[in-house]
Amino acid sequence: MSDTTATRADSEIEFCLAREEDYDDVMAISHGIYSGMDYLPARYHLWMKEPHRLVFLGKRRGRVIALESTILVDGGETVIVEGLRVAPEERGRGVAGLIQSHVAQFIKTHYPRVRTKRLTRGDNPGPQALAKFRVLATRAILTQHCEAASVGRFIDELGVRVRLEGAGQHPPAPPPVTLQREELRSLLLSNPGAVDKLLPAGTIIQDWQPLRPTPANLDTLETRPLSWAADRRDGPAALVLCTAPYPIPQGGGSLRLNLDVFGRDLPAARRVLVFQMERVRGALGGGAAVILNVYSDPALWEGLRELCEGAGGVAGGVRRYREYWEQLLLETDF
Repeated sequence: MSDTTATRADSEIEFCLAREEDYDDVMAISHGIYSGMDYLPARYHLWMKEPHRLVFLGKRRGRVIALESTILVDGGETVIVEGLRVAPEERGRGVAGLIQSHVAQFIKTHYPRVRTKRLTRGDNPGPQALAKFRVLATRAILTQHCEAASVGRFIDELGVRVRLEGAGQHPPAPPPVTLQREELRSLLLSNPGAVDKLLPAGTIIQDWQPLRPTPANLDTLETRPLSWAADRRDGPAALVLCTAPYPIPQGGGSLRLNLDVFGRDLPAARRVLVFQMERVRGALGGGAAVILNVYSDPALWEGLRELCEGAGGVAGGVRRYREYWEQLLLETDF
């Protein structure tokens, strides 16, 4: 659909579908978002080409002042909303509510099969806002800052620590494995017990995007630069989804590495987490620093923190970037 679908929510703000050429205008309202960890500079042009994705802009007198992105998943029955942002000078004036209302009405009009809205949030909006949603799951986030010069030593030390831990088990823990396409599909589509054991609320969360494990959703994930690894192929206790590192504005140009940890077995999670970091280490030298985000069950956070900060103390150049924070998985009827 083109931006000829534009409508007016009031006498001043026009809403339309975003285009490739709107990139600079969108970046102009995005300075400082997410404390320098903004993913949108690296994702915007990919969004323009992604099937089932609709990105909406709000404009006042031709100038972009707001954005919200959606993607239709679960066979067209669920809409995921993400990326909401408003120009700094427009905040507190109801613009966010206007673009959200416009997007909701557009989806209801053009995609009447949608029955559910799903999203993730990195802040607690309070009981009044949460009352509008079902809180499906809460995940803990460990965020570390690693100077580029220290990344290699940091990962080396992590590897030494987890291999010593694995060797101390009886029998010794086997090395983690990368799951190929058919192995992953067999695990997530044909093994309800594994889904219940590993996935929070039966949901894959990839870099803040919540997807049910369905064939169509796995097709969507296969178009992205991702890697899946597990502690073992049969009956894994830990599964780690690694999103390829991508550039972010922090520090004048850094890399962001997101690792989604599924399962509640801490030793297995530590081994697979480090396995994934070792796999991508060659891609981590292109910025001033690496911002590492590890998403896990809250019960694992302390053990993962101890692993990373223990290694950081040896390697140097590694520090906690944020204190403990959480990712909420929310859902509501549409």
